[in-house]
Amino acid sequence: MKNTKKWLGVAAIAAGFSLVLTSCAGDASDDTSDTPAENISGADYNPQDRDALQQGGSVVWPITEITPQMNPNQSDGSVDTATLWAWYNPQIILMTPEGEAYKNDAYLDVWENEVVDGKRVLTFTFTDDAVWNDGTPMGWESIRNLWMASSGEDEAYQPNSTDGYSKIESVEMGDTEKTAIVTFEDEYPWVDGLFWQIMHPDVDTAEEFNEGYLEEPNADWGAGPYMIGDFDLNGGTVTFVPNDNWWGDEPMLDEFTFRQLDDTAEINAFRNGEIDAARTSTADRLEQVADMDGVVTYRAGRAATNLLELNSEREELSDLEVRQAIFMAIDREQITEVMWDGLGYTEEPVGSLNLYTFQEGYEDALSNAGWEFNVEEANAILDEAGWEMGEDGFRSKDGVELGGRLPTFGDDPITEARARVVQQQLAAIGFNMEIDARPASDFSTVLTEKDWDLVMLGFSSSDPYGVAYMCQLYCSDSGLNLSSTGTAEIDERIENEVQSLPTQEEQTEAGMALEAEIMAETWGILPLYSGPEIWTVTEGLANLTPETYTGLDLFGLTPVENVGWMAE
Repeated sequence: MKNTKKWLGVAAIAAGFSLVLTSCAGDASDDTSDTPAENISGADYNPQDRDALQQGGSVVWPITEITPQMNPNQSDGSVDTATLWAWYNPQIILMTPEGEAYKNDAYLDVWENEVVDGKRVLTFTFTDDAVWNDGTPMGWESIRNLWMASSGEDEAYQPNSTDGYSKIESVEMGDTEKTAIVTFEDEYPWVDGLFWQIMHPDVDTAEEFNEGYLEEPNADWGAGPYMIGDFDLNGGTVTFVPNDNWWGDEPMLDEFTFRQLDDTAEINAFRNGEIDAARTSTADRLEQVADMDGVVTYRAGRAATNLLELNSEREELSDLEVRQAIFMAIDREQITEVMWDGLGYTEEPVGSLNLYTFQEGYEDALSNAGWEFNVEEANAILDEAGWEMGEDGFRSKDGVELGGRLPTFGDDPITEARARVVQQQLAAIGFNMEIDARPASDFSTVLTEKDWDLVMLGFSSSDPYGVAYMCQLYCSDSGLNLSSTGTAEIDERIENEVQSLPTQEEQTEAGMALEAEIMAETWGILPLYSGPEIWTVTEGLANLTPETYTGLDLFGLTPVENVGWMAE
């Protein structure tokens, strides 16, 4: 789907991620310290049937940012955008933790996939009950409008990506306005990931799509078991309450609130009983919750990658050789030693942004591209490129100093420690890196305005379809790869050498080979690590993190109405 990869929220970026796709890990222990992170395997989100839950209660959950852009389909949307969206908008497609997609019967009577005369055809038929909060029937126009916004045909739209949508030939009304018929130009094989986040049919212009959700959630344009009860952008809270217009299973909770918190404030609020969960993916955070009663620590895998991007629009970073040397000076093993100190966690080094190490067809594209940690070679490359070392230990060329500013977000000490490690590593090749400390709430603004020279962030995936979204990562108009190293030639190669192939297997093989070539030709983005996903949560809370992209359930996307408290 167009929104298959997203920027991760700041606290999640700092904590690290694990990429393990297996069955559920089983019940988590109430003890917060006796299960080493190295034992993490699969999803761990306390899945429970609805009849095991009690009706009522409230939950307060931390979030890094109430994002300025509330449309997750727009290019400035982040993981936090998608998280909030899921609680007051249709979840028409759901997914198991292992990555199997299926329709949500509350919204769809039909979700059909077939090949007709060599072309893939999807059929969506909405239920008669499915309506938007303003009373507008849910129907084919939402499918058509999202395609129009994401196809790439109209440059006025700024979609997260055009992957998949650009392969659609037409979207037409079926026998009634409740049915959409989507016809592709060929047998495009990745259709299970499309049209997950449909929008109200009134979002039918580029202006509405790009700007209609700026600092505005548009509650009347939502639909589902919950609606917005309170939206306080300045105060950093969003509260969802049961929706009187909902036609499906009754939501289990009386209220679900997201509260914007920096790292230290989050762990303190959890210890004080003000929120019901906190990220505890570091030894320090686990220690801070070790003496708490009535809490459970969950440890899960996660489909996400932390990475470093370089802004090639900066003069000192515009040369390929300079970017290659910078990446060769990055000791990824030293970074992970800082991130996972005290956890006993290890993982296979990350070598791709297309696929995770546990997925079939994975290749270490980074190594295949010729990357290695080699400070001596990095210095030789810079010498050859004419960057001279000064008496102050930093290089310059033609009056320009080799350096740049790396923003950090939030106040977690491990985030600062990681930045200091990178600063020291780059100093070894004469690069003067300045650390620019920012509040977590600046994350989206800093990224979208490109107010950085280097940036460390994370990409999180909503489904296992990997290579289907290669253009999101490497095309010239990518909303994720902000290094500005994409080219028209790369766009064409992805289209002709990968996306034109008829099967998932063929696309995956070709995509992994091409990824290595693109890395060597651009050196704009460096995968760093994955890592463990660990949360400590108030005991009794079930069906955690139902939103896509984030949380304890791997690729899982489950109904938000099923989040609730265990019956006593």
